[in-house]
Amino acid sequence: MTKKIKDVDYLGISARVRAMENDLLTTEQFDQLLGAKSDPEVEKLLQSFGYEQLDPAHPDAMDAALEQDRARVLEDLGAGIPDAGFLDVFKIKYDYHNVKAVLKAEAMETDAGEMLSELGRVSATELEEALQSGETANLPGLLEEAAAEGREILSATRDPQLADAALDRWYFRDMLQTADKTGSEFLRGYVRVQLDCANLRTLVRTLRMGKNADFLRGVLFAGGDVDEGEILRVSANGGNGLAELYAPTALAAAAEAGAEALRGGHLTEFEKRCDDAVSAYLEAARLIPFGEAPVLSYLAMRETEYMNLRIVLLGHAAGIPADVIRSRLRAGYQ
Repeated sequence: MTKKIKDVDYLGISARVRAMENDLLTTEQFDQLLGAKSDPEVEKLLQSFGYEQLDPAHPDAMDAALEQDRARVLEDLGAGIPDAGFLDVFKIKYDYHNVKAVLKAEAMETDAGEMLSELGRVSATELEEALQSGETANLPGLLEEAAAEGREILSATRDPQLADAALDRWYFRDMLQTADKTGSEFLRGYVRVQLDCANLRTLVRTLRMGKNADFLRGVLFAGGDVDEGEILRVSANGGNGLAELYAPTALAAAAEAGAEALRGGHLTEFEKRCDDAVSAYLEAARLIPFGEAPVLSYLAMRETEYMNLRIVLLGHAAGIPADVIRSRLRAGYQ
């Protein structure tokens, strides 16, 4: 019989994570990057912050370096956490990215190659071989069913967007199922707030494209806290009631920015507010002394750090003013 894992089993890793949080980039450090006057100054700062391999002049190489850092963090935490299954929620998106890449490459008779990531629950090589051979029964989670539907849609329609939409639905189902298996209410809440963010984004985007509620019904994700029927009602009303629907939720500010985007505003602030809502949920883990929550929160904060680094470095390389870049940074850094 498997021993039930308790919060106190996380005492050691929780203490380590609290120490590791001190290495997250601070507001002051991001401001130093934003104030850098030259590429050499940026490079010097990155080296002092522990990001020696980042080169904004070569975005692909920069993304590869960030992926290596992700892999290092996941391996480090996976070795110390009592149940490494908790980390699967952060790995699932890479599995689905790889499924999309392999199926599209297959349809176009090309090689997925460098598009594949090694951060998933299953290695990219193993996943690609399973999809190509049809031996998918041993793939983790819901990948077998997801890949079958994605391939069927691509074969019938040749439309990669339709296949991606179907795979995204499987992705969220897989995340929910994985979170449920852990028994962690904190992790379930983390997945639900991401689902609500995804549905809010979908609602705003479909309205901006002039799509109707019937179209929206086919692309909403199940499992969030905000009722799908209410989302469809807002869509049928042309966006009226959007802010009111989300006012009692963690997405209140994001919905207000979404309503502004529907009146002709830019999507940049809306997207930022959506990401910030997830960060706000994770802030609660700072009040939890030990357990899985501090570990999961740390992982998510690192993801926010990676995102902010890309925003700063690519913005700096493009000559975007520092104040504009700063306004795009996601909440979460100290």
